[in-house]
Amino acid sequence: MQRFFESAFLVGLKNSESQLPVHRARISGNLMRKIGSLLALIAILSVGSAHAAEISGIPEITDGDTVVVSGTKLRLLDMDAPESDQFCLDKNSEPWNCGIDARDALKKKAGGKKWVCQTTRSDDHGRMLASCLIEKENISQWMVREGWAMSPTHKGYSHHFDADEQTARAAQAGLWAGAFIAPWHWRRRNCKTEVRGALGVPIDAQRKLCGSPSIPPDPSCTIKATSRGGQCIYHLDGGYFYGALKMSGSNKRWFCSELEAQVAGCRRSMR
Repeated sequence: MQRFFESAFLVGLKNSESQLPVHRARISGNLMRKIGSLLALIAILSVGSAHAAEISGIPEITDGDTVVVSGTKLRLLDMDAPESDQFCLDKNSEPWNCGIDARDALKKKAGGKKWVCQTTRSDDHGRMLASCLIEKENISQWMVREGWAMSPTHKGYSHHFDADEQTARAAQAGLWAGAFIAPWHWRRRNCKTEVRGALGVPIDAQRKLCGSPSIPPDPSCTIKATSRGGQCIYHLDGGYFYGALKMSGSNKRWFCSELEAQVAGCRRSMR
């Protein structure tokens, strides 16, 4: 495509030059505008082609919708899975580490297998957005159909897997076995955030789900992080601020590895 426009540019330039007087000393204003427009279009096409690429390899899975393949951080397209530290309520209205289970379900399904991913563009965290397949099966679709992720409803998403979400909800699969906050709302939750459920939502669900877990969601997930002013900083056990950092409030996060924290856009504390 880029070569086509480059060729068109050269042909247009030649045709325009042939129409100018023999003793021309300056290129006309119209020709300059044509040149500018064509160069701008070529630049746009170049940027787009730089982002679109095929990447394949064995993934390192950091959470239910974020992986690293061949050294490239990828965010899976057309679905949204809970963060590793998100908790839900089970069918008995008891807290349940659904984010860990969603990640582990993906590891069980796809860990150790070759992924083939088509990237589109990068997100605000520097991750490439990608659609990935395992043996021709779309991973995002599988996660939604099994109830471990949702088909996002907000503007800008494709809704490709809305029917798969309805299938999971009817089967009370994965997250739909109990009650939970949609992953995109969890990241900015408060005690008025909507709670989802396949059958019904416990009357005390909002109260139970609106805060952050004060203890790690898993014994191996002890990295603390806090977000403020658009910046996320994580702290390792033994760090200067680690012990004093209280894990309450929706701006706090637990991570299971430094890679997971970095993929989420956080940086390590300098102290």
